[in-house]
Amino acid sequence: MQQAQPPMTNWLSYVQLLDSALPIGGFSHSFGLESLVQNGTVHTSAHLRDYMETMLVQSWAPIDGLAVKAVYMYTPQEQWEKLWKIDQMQHVQRTSLETREGVVKMGRRLQQLGLSIYPELPWSQLKEAIRQQKCFGTHPLIHGWLSYHLQVPLSMAAEGYLYACTFTCINSGLRLMSIGQTEGQRLLAEMLPVIAAAWKQAEHGDPFEDGFGNTPMAEIAMMQHENLYSRLFMS
Repeated sequence: MQQAQPPMTNWLSYVQLLDSALPIGGFSHSFGLESLVQNGTVHTSAHLRDYMETMLVQSWAPIDGLAVKAVYMYTPQEQWEKLWKIDQMQHVQRTSLETREGVVKMGRRLQQLGLSIYPELPWSQLKEAIRQQKCFGTHPLIHGWLSYHLQVPLSMAAEGYLYACTFTCINSGLRLMSIGQTEGQRLLAEMLPVIAAAWKQAEHGDPFEDGFGNTPMAEIAMMQHENLYSRLFMS
């Protein structure tokens, strides 16, 4: 059973983790969006909104959001093997090699950043699990780990992760499409209730039994991005 947490000591500590300028590599990855822009599938802000809504409901919330939840479920009782298993399962479920590697790179960089700014947090179990290759240390796992130990409520941590995914996608769109900063901010504001609804739909799911992804076109685009002749984002 999930244990209640003490109130968050400083909400600004968590806001820092949601900064679009956080140096964890999100600026370098489009996770397939660049392919969809190049082939004409996504070429307006309305298309981008539809893409993000699909990813939130069919991938980010029911997969990554439940990884964040797993930290809150298994850390209080120190059920480490279950937590590492979730990270392993989610990693192999990501179809594209580029995406698998990108999510791990972002997770490892967030871990390094967290160690630097919050060395007092209990990192030993996580560090040892990654060293022994019991888990990969993906972005949602590390985000959940930091959020839990910063005493962030689960709902805020999950929605915060989805918010980060959303603004990272919008930032990619700003560089790939004819979208200005003001329109990008308007689009982000429109997505806030979608983020909340996506998490509400997924929040009662079991990370082992209910995690799923249903975005075949996006996954194909992620695989195609590895072989694009010219690309702006990392491959």
